Amino acid sequence: MASTLAMSRQDGVLRVALDRAQVHNAFDDALIAELTAALAEADRDAAVRAVVLTGNGASFSAGADLNWMRGMARASEDENRVDSERLALLMRTLNFLSKPTVARVNGAAYGGGVGLVACCDIAIAADHARFGLTEVKLGLVPAVISPYVIAAIGLRQARRLFLTGELFDAGTAARIGLVHEIVAPDRLDSAVDAALALLAKGAPLAQHEAKRLALRVAGTDRDRAEYLDRDNAALIARLRVGAEGQAGLGAFLDKQPPPWIRET
Repeated sequence: MASTLAMSRQDGVLRVALDRAQVHNAFDDALIAELTAALAEADRDAAVRAVVLTGNGASFSAGADLNWMRGMARASEDENRVDSERLALLMRTLNFLSKPTVARVNGAAYGGGVGLVACCDIAIAADHARFGLTEVKLGLVPAVISPYVIAAIGLRQARRLFLTGELFDAGTAARIGLVHEIVAPDRLDSAVDAALALLAKGAPLAQHEAKRLALRVAGTDRDRAEYLDRDNAALIARLRVGAEGQAGLGAFLDKQPPPWIRET
């Protein structure tokens, strides 16, 4: 099976690119498993000082893969829960990684792609990037990624974006705190390198403890996150197999408007 990632390492920096450009780096079970494993290995590797996460091609990540969504629409509630727990493990692994992480947002980030951005310590986006938490349009909610997105953008912004499912631009993403910096596409690499240069000046153990400190003071740690992730995985599983979720997913896959739009 072909790898879903392209990775390189130099001067203590592990660069991980989602490598499914033909489907805009959308998630499927293979990508989730590979990325989780790659991050866990980086966490254990003392030679890795920082991790850069990006996407190959035009997009950062378009969220869920269509074929994966089609399979989940047919799966049982228990199967959907287990599947969602795998995605939750990926987000938790990235969020609590002991090394500094930088999101190099080279293009569109939707759904789970927004979750990846929110889980990184530093996020730098090309100025043409667009973002969206569009799950409500399918009769679903961004359950698994919600703790990380809310931590990044705050409750007030999350309430609007979770409810409307609207798309927003890089300027808005910076204004609400999802990304720290926006630059022209031809300056994206230099901006990431500048962030890495700053990180290289910090002591590894101190950076690890600084990250833990920030998360702890904010009221979260890995154990609390795992407990919440189980509840959120159960929620999205229930919604996926429910009548509204089934109607929304079916309409999306069939390229038809969902029934609640026709009824208004």
